[in-house]
Amino acid sequence: MSSPLTIYRPGLAVGRDAQVLHRAASPEFSGWLEHTRPAGGCSRPIRLTGTIAAVERDTGRLTGQLHTDELPDRTLYKACGNRRESQCPDCAWVYQGDAYQVVCRGLTGGKGVPTSVGRHPVVFATFTAPSFGPVHHRHVPRHTCRNRQRCGCRPAPCHARSTVGTCPHGQPAACFARHEADDPRLGQPLCLDCYDHAHQVVWNYFSGELWRRTKQAIERQLAVLCRKRGIPFVRVVTASGKVRWVPPVRVSHGKVAEMQRRAAVHFHVLLRLDGVDSDDLDALVPPPAGITVDDLEEAVHTAASRITVTTPAHPDRPQGWLVAWGEQVDVRRINTAGDELTDGKVAAYLAKYATKATEATGHSLTRLTPATIDDYADPEGDHVARLIDACWHLGRPTQTDGSGGAATAGDRQGGLDAHPNVYGGLRRWAHMLGFGGHFLTKARRYSVTFGLLRDSRATYRRTEDDGPTETITVGTLTYIGSGWLSDGDALLANTAARQRRESSRIGREELAHEAWLIGAAA
Repeated sequence: MSSPLTIYRPGLAVGRDAQVLHRAASPEFSGWLEHTRPAGGCSRPIRLTGTIAAVERDTGRLTGQLHTDELPDRTLYKACGNRRESQCPDCAWVYQGDAYQVVCRGLTGGKGVPTSVGRHPVVFATFTAPSFGPVHHRHVPRHTCRNRQRCGCRPAPCHARSTVGTCPHGQPAACFARHEADDPRLGQPLCLDCYDHAHQVVWNYFSGELWRRTKQAIERQLAVLCRKRGIPFVRVVTASGKVRWVPPVRVSHGKVAEMQRRAAVHFHVLLRLDGVDSDDLDALVPPPAGITVDDLEEAVHTAASRITVTTPAHPDRPQGWLVAWGEQVDVRRINTAGDELTDGKVAAYLAKYATKATEATGHSLTRLTPATIDDYADPEGDHVARLIDACWHLGRPTQTDGSGGAATAGDRQGGLDAHPNVYGGLRRWAHMLGFGGHFLTKARRYSVTFGLLRDSRATYRRTEDDGPTETITVGTLTYIGSGWLSDGDALLANTAARQRRESSRIGREELAHEAWLIGAAA
């Protein structure tokens, strides 16, 4: 058993440098550094306690058992796995790499996905939210730069008007500023009182349903085209023996949600055309020759312009809200001549946004509760504070009289119980400004899964560490806390993780260079 570690008590005047020296001078330092390797680089690792058993894979016989009290720090460290870069850059870096593989494999194949998907028609579509009121924005009518990431082109005036008027609340209705890319006013309403904050949080909340219906409409339109062009439907026999006729084409998607500066989400979606194999519905086969990328592009535009969602009644708005896409629906093809939009660039672009959330708005919070909501929600505050207040207000528990209308005071005195309305989830997602969906989703058949990538990485690490393959590890562990025990521990573990990552990068580059030299010599 390792010797007990001296833990610095809160309030003791010990700096981080002293903590580092104390840890590095301990006899168990090398073992501790190796012990923390799985969580090295994590900002707030999970600390677990319990037993770890080694079990034979074939017989189930227990071959060994270890309690975490015998480990350094008497605990087991595990990386938090947070995907948000603002919360844990290292875990987000791992997640971003997995997200890149998930997106890219659906475009080029690999890791169990057939390479033939690289020849399937694909479009990259962007669906935006409608306007909920004028906001400060930066628009470049003509780009002359080569790199949009470092664009220095001159923008147009924000909201130029021939006559400078004011809104009903006395705020200027025009803005002649040419905003820079880092201008804090970007995304802020010209008038906070004119802006429809309630509609925006409702739109964020129901945007996932809007996307679901849009994809259904895209597939329905393609099925109609198949009928018109005489492309036969596919006969499928279900497990119960029933015969179904399904369209010969389907759409597989990979989607990333991006929070704009005005705090409204929009979606970047890869849409891939696949065929249907009657013998194996899970097989990825090319679409029929009669359906082309032109048809897919037209179906996207048509569905985006027609599909809407009318939300249920709310006491504040009995007719509900209309949820529809904005006018800016962009559909582009990938790997076309003269277009710099390639598989790798699209995958990297989507993977980058998979680690973001509300950071673009200048707001990043954890889940809000009745005890903390007053610190962030304010109906008279700034843009984000009003959005949070709208989420909390619209998501309040309401009472109904059984007919769908709001109950009267007499009804409430009569004993009707309050119950959450269909908007109750807005309170749960108030910290996300109403959006409750995942920031990266995909169709089941689009590509590999995150779980498969994690399992492959774990298997590789066991092979790399020369671990026994005939046994499996079974842990009975309990959460006891999160975070490193001291700032010095965090510095040492994170520094070691960066050095290992840099060594791996250099090793990969050297192997690639050697392979290039061998190919050149041949």
